[in-house]
Amino acid sequence: MMQTDQRILLVGNQSERVNRLSCIFEFLGEQVELLVIDKLEERVLKTRYRAVVIINDGHSTELLQSVASALPWQPILLLGQAANFTASNLLGCIEEPLSYPQLTELLHFCQVFMQCKRPDVPTSGNQTKLFRSLVGRSEGIANVRHLINQVASSDATVLVLGPSGTGKEVVARNVHYISDRRDAPFIPVNCGAIPPELLESELFGHEKGSFTGAISARKGRFELAEGGTLFLDEIGDMPLQMQVKLLRVLQERVFERVGGSKPISANVRVVAATHRDLEQMIADGEFREDLFYRLNVFPIEMPSLSERKDDIPLLLQELVSRVYNEGRGKVRFTQRAIESLKEHAWSGNVRELSNLVERLTILYPGGLVDVNDLPIKYRHIDVPEYQIQMSEEELERDALASIFSDDIEVDIPETRFPSELPPEGVNLKDLLAELEIDMIRQALDQQDNVVARAAEMLGIRRTTLVEKMRKYGMSKE
Repeated sequence: MMQTDQRILLVGNQSERVNRLSCIFEFLGEQVELLVIDKLEERVLKTRYRAVVIINDGHSTELLQSVASALPWQPILLLGQAANFTASNLLGCIEEPLSYPQLTELLHFCQVFMQCKRPDVPTSGNQTKLFRSLVGRSEGIANVRHLINQVASSDATVLVLGPSGTGKEVVARNVHYISDRRDAPFIPVNCGAIPPELLESELFGHEKGSFTGAISARKGRFELAEGGTLFLDEIGDMPLQMQVKLLRVLQERVFERVGGSKPISANVRVVAATHRDLEQMIADGEFREDLFYRLNVFPIEMPSLSERKDDIPLLLQELVSRVYNEGRGKVRFTQRAIESLKEHAWSGNVRELSNLVERLTILYPGGLVDVNDLPIKYRHIDVPEYQIQMSEEELERDALASIFSDDIEVDIPETRFPSELPPEGVNLKDLLAELEIDMIRQALDQQDNVVARAAEMLGIRRTTLVEKMRKYGMSKE
C-alpha cells in the first residue's frame, strides 16, 4: 500500500552541486536523502516522497522519460535542463544559481500535485469497509475521503456541512473508526430531536434529585463517549443557552452534571454536523460566533447527489447489496433506468435514493427494473412500454372491468347514461364506447394530458389506454 514520506530525494552522485542544493533545502526546513538513479524506481515503488529532484549529470532523455513514466504519481523536479524531456509529473527545472523564491515556488507545485494526484492512500480493514458508504469516483466525494484521511489521526474538532441526506453521519463514523479512538465509543446525538429543556441533562448527565423525576444519577453523552467520539448532529438547532455551555466544554474540556458541582474531565473528540447556514444564523443572532469558530476547525462539505450524478450507478450497486445482505431481497436496474435516475433532481440526496431502492425491492423482488417500473416522478426518459398483443375483446373486458371496479369513481352524466333501461332499449356497444371516451377525456384533463398518470387514475395499464385512444381516434390534445 502506498505510503507518504515528507522527505525530498536527491537523485544523483555526490558533487558540489548536490551539496549546495542539499544545504539550501535543509535551511528551508526540509529533510533530504541522496540516492543514485539506479535505485530510484525500487525506492518509490511503495513510497511517495514530497519531491524527487533528479540531478541532470548528462543522463539521456530516454532514461529520464522512462523514470518519469514509471512513477506517474511522484512529483519530479530537474536540476539543470534536459532537451526534449517532458512528462506530466515533471513540475519544473531548478535553475542555477539557486534562489529561495524559485525553490519555495517549485516545492509548492509539488504540494499541489500531491493533493490532486491521490491514486493510493493507506487504508485499514475498518476504513475499507466504512468507505463503501462513501462510494463514488466524483471529485467531490474523492475530496471528502481525502479530508477524512487527513483529519482522522488528529483530535481536531470537525464540522460536517451539507444538505440533508448526503451522509454526514457516515463521514463522522469514518473519522472515528480510522482514528486512534476507534476502540472507544462513538456516541451520536441529534440536537434537533431532543427538547431544549432536556438537552443539557442528555449531554452532561444529572445527579439524583436535581429536578423532578431525577430518581437516580445518570451519565450524559459526554461521559458515555469518554475516550471516543461525540457526534453532535443538527448542531444548528441547538438553543443559544446550550451553545454557551457547549462552548465552555470545548474550551476547558471540563463539565458538571446537572445539579452537581464536581468537575468531570471530557476526553472526547467532537464532530458536529448541520444542513443549515451557520454564518447566516450568526448574522441573524441565532448562533454564537465564538462557538462556530470552535467547531469549524476542520470543515468537511458533503456534495449533494445532484452534484455527483455519475456516482449513482455505484451507489445503486452498494445500496442493492446492502438490502440483499440484510435478507430483504435483491433488485436490478436496466441501463435505461439508471440513466433516468441520473436525470432526477434528488432533493433528498442519498437517503432518497436508498428509500427508492428499498421500495423497488419490495415491488420487484429478484426483478429487473426498467424506466416504466420506476415511480412516475423518476421517469425522465420516454420509453415505450413493451406491449403484449391482445384481442379487441380482451382489451374491452380489461377496460370495462377497471372502469366499473369499486376502486374507481366515475362521473357519469345522468342525461346521457340513464339509470333505468328505457322501453325501446339501448345500443350497449355505443353506450359503453361513449362512456369510455368520456372517462378517458376526464382523466386526461385532470392529469394535464399525461397518459401514464391518466391510466393510473383509471386503474388500467398505459398500453390499454393507448390502444383505446387509438381505437377512438383520440389524441392527448
